[in-house]
Amino acid sequence: MLVEREGRHAGLRSASSCPISGKNWCFGTSMCMMGSVEDADIVEQVALSTGLSTAIAARVVEDVLAFYRQPAEQYVRTRHAQLQAEGRKNPEIFPRIAAELSRRLVAPPDLSERQLRRIVYG
Repeated sequence: MLVEREGRHAGLRSASSCPISGKNWCFGTSMCMMGSVEDADIVEQVALSTGLSTAIAARVVEDVLAFYRQPAEQYVRTRHAQLQAEGRKNPEIFPRIAAELSRRLVAPPDLSERQLRRIVYG
């Protein structure tokens, strides 16, 4: 059974149920890509300001949101591995990560170099 959704995204149709739990079937428009994006206004703004399709803008917004939802501990571990792969050493890495954390959209509390080491090495 298909249900027509009304409102700002008229023409979007999705199945009211799906055999795959948590999935929605969409027909008729790329707006279906926005099903997991929490704020459609952000996607619309990105699409309008960049000329990207709505589907690609939704992917970009999801990637950015996922980056900022990443817990500080996970960011520290991932970033440490990236910087080590570039050949950088810990005396350079930890101050850099601390500076990067302080500039995040929602910055965690300041972490000392010792705290950063404990996150990475346990």
